Amino acid sequence: MKKIYLIIAREFSERVRKKSFIIVTLLMPLLMIAIMVAPSLMMLYSTSDQKQVVVIDRTGEIAPQLQSSTEVMFIPEERMSKAEACRTFNEESGIFGILYIGSDVEARDSVQLITNASSSMIIEESIASQISAIIEHKKLLEYNIENLDKILASVETDIELSTFINNGTGEEETMETTSSGISYALGMILGMLLYMVIILYGQMVLTSVVEEKASRVIDVMVTSATPFQLMMGKIIGIAAVALTQIAIWAALVIAASKFLIPAVFSAELTATNDAMMQALVGTLGDTGYIATLFAYVALFILGGFLLYASLYAASGSAVDSVQDGQQFNTIIMLPIILSIIIMMSVFNDPNSPIAFWASMIPFTSPIVMIARIPFGIATWEIIVSLVVLYLSFVLTTWLAAKIFRVGIFMHGKRPTWGELWQWIRTK
Repeated sequence: MKKIYLIIAREFSERVRKKSFIIVTLLMPLLMIAIMVAPSLMMLYSTSDQKQVVVIDRTGEIAPQLQSSTEVMFIPEERMSKAEACRTFNEESGIFGILYIGSDVEARDSVQLITNASSSMIIEESIASQISAIIEHKKLLEYNIENLDKILASVETDIELSTFINNGTGEEETMETTSSGISYALGMILGMLLYMVIILYGQMVLTSVVEEKASRVIDVMVTSATPFQLMMGKIIGIAAVALTQIAIWAALVIAASKFLIPAVFSAELTATNDAMMQALVGTLGDTGYIATLFAYVALFILGGFLLYASLYAASGSAVDSVQDGQQFNTIIMLPIILSIIIMMSVFNDPNSPIAFWASMIPFTSPIVMIARIPFGIATWEIIVSLVVLYLSFVLTTWLAAKIFRVGIFMHGKRPTWGELWQWIRTK
């Protein structure tokens, strides 16, 4: 154990002293917070100039009913043709665009928005929805329903859906509030975080083994430590670097959720009727929830990294250069890429059979399970997934060690899959 500890300490200190480690460690939580908070802040505070749109209405009925807003101001034009308007209200005129409405509104290409600059989805949807509402109202009037406007006003209803997770008590006060939108964002961020950590630090293990093998440093080191001790020291040492980074990120994000989030989102904002905003503030401001998430992240990152790092170490020991290891890396990468693909289906249904089984299979469970956790899945599923993951790490480490102990002494020839199998069977 003393020899393993020395190797761990060397691998750890060699990496945490680098400037790149310090910079990434400090900037990553800021980036994560910005990704979660920025969209909501932009929606709240972003303002754009009001766009002037000239309306040429051949029906004579829609233009008078168009309502200007903070995004668009409608300017009716009855005398010009579409071609004349395009020549007159060009880019130099300061007019954003021309809305042409043909005599048959429902015909193809009858409603056209001709702009002098790039349009936006908000503007286009605002115009289209207004015209649709006007046409629908006109069709309803043809049925000669008495007091139609009054009836429509009385039945208009806006529903705000609040979502809770059932805890079996039936008491709303003890139920946990949730939001699929927030869960989606958290699942995506955490899943991609695990993906990057496994890839980045797994490659670090492979590169370290290949470099020391190529420089014959390992040939010297095995005189004082066994190949298994070397492999475990490298894997655990680099895993400690990853966990240190996660711990620092967790501390910074938890501090932000306790102090920064309440300051950014004032009491006036949290008192609005925007359910999404309230859910976002509630989730990011829940220090206990954020701490629990990072605890799960640390457990799955450690298990997933140990599982894949042993395979990367075996791959690195079997080749003389990083380029030669690509044939093995492709096989290692396949389940990781599959995890990302399955993760996308998790957001549609986090409890689907494919999501459940992929979160139990150790090669896909780290990424898939951490994407499911924000949706509030059962605790027993998380525990079973972790147990299977760590048991699988023991098995893969045993197999990888058998390849590693032979591979580090092999030079000049890239082994075949058959030769790797012989190394595993060698006693």
